[in-house]
Amino acid sequence: MSAKKTVLSCIQPTGHMHYGNYFGAVKNWVDLQEKYTCYYGVVDYHAITMPYEPAKLRENVWDLVINLLAVGIDRENLFIQSLVPEHVELGWIFNCFASYGQVSRMTQFKDKSAQSEEKAEGFISVGLFDYPVLQAADILIYKADYVPVGKDQEQHLELSRNIAQRFNNQVGKEYFVLPESLYTETPSIKSTADPAKKMSKSAGEKHYINVFAEDAVLRKQIKSAVTDTGDTPAGTMSAGVANLFELLKACGKLDAYNSLMDDYHAGNLKYAPLKEVVADALADKSAIFRENKRELTANKKLVKEQIKDSSANIRKRAQETIREVKDLSGLLNVRF
Repeated sequence: MSAKKTVLSCIQPTGHMHYGNYFGAVKNWVDLQEKYTCYYGVVDYHAITMPYEPAKLRENVWDLVINLLAVGIDRENLFIQSLVPEHVELGWIFNCFASYGQVSRMTQFKDKSAQSEEKAEGFISVGLFDYPVLQAADILIYKADYVPVGKDQEQHLELSRNIAQRFNNQVGKEYFVLPESLYTETPSIKSTADPAKKMSKSAGEKHYINVFAEDAVLRKQIKSAVTDTGDTPAGTMSAGVANLFELLKACGKLDAYNSLMDDYHAGNLKYAPLKEVVADALADKSAIFRENKRELTANKKLVKEQIKDSSANIRKRAQETIREVKDLSGLLNVRF
């Protein structure tokens, strides 16, 4: 039997997990665990590329860890980036194999630096410019075969492949796997308050639904969801209604989805029943997630020790790669 392929994906610790995050990425992570060897990282080194508060960062890291565990990520697959410092060491080595021209064309740097310039501090760190190289180290240090990505991340994965190939050419050995994109069906969930926009925490509370929202809060948000703004072309489903159907499908309620879709095509769809079914589907999920989170939070000290242990175990794989990379590069290794 052939060995399982390896999947790597990472997430920044930037606040609450909402259903846009969950259905757009994290649910896919949970499902991939059944088929692949998975490494999932909470990347706090990446989080410091923008202005931040140290105490809040540490709090966000552990909150995200508990949230990920609560929705189904296995402990042994989860690590915290700053507990695996080899990522940064490999990132520096990769700086010497990365093209300045290619890094300078990264669209996300342009977007985020523009956001910084709009704020009062106007500070743009070198880390913000260079983080795609560290991202390449995150991927390649575990020799990942696949990286689940959206179209906006394909440019970064291409940089990772280029760095890997340049390193392989330099050392005369096909050492690094050239990682491939792993495209799976991941819905794009929109804001229920403004379905023209993605569900996003940065847009404000009414624009995202917390995965752990209490039942009353969640139902109120769905009940007030925008359906038809009056400017939808005839014969076309409005963005708000389409978003509700997308949420229902993402929850796996296919019988209800198909029945209500039949009503829509027959011209008999009523928005109130659609919203009620969507709210029920999300409420069922959130109830399970909240209970999982309560248990994890009650044992937070144990959870922290377990994730430190899983990070240490995953670090062994990273250390092996660093030793081999340094040998191939002509650098010296510390022997313990």
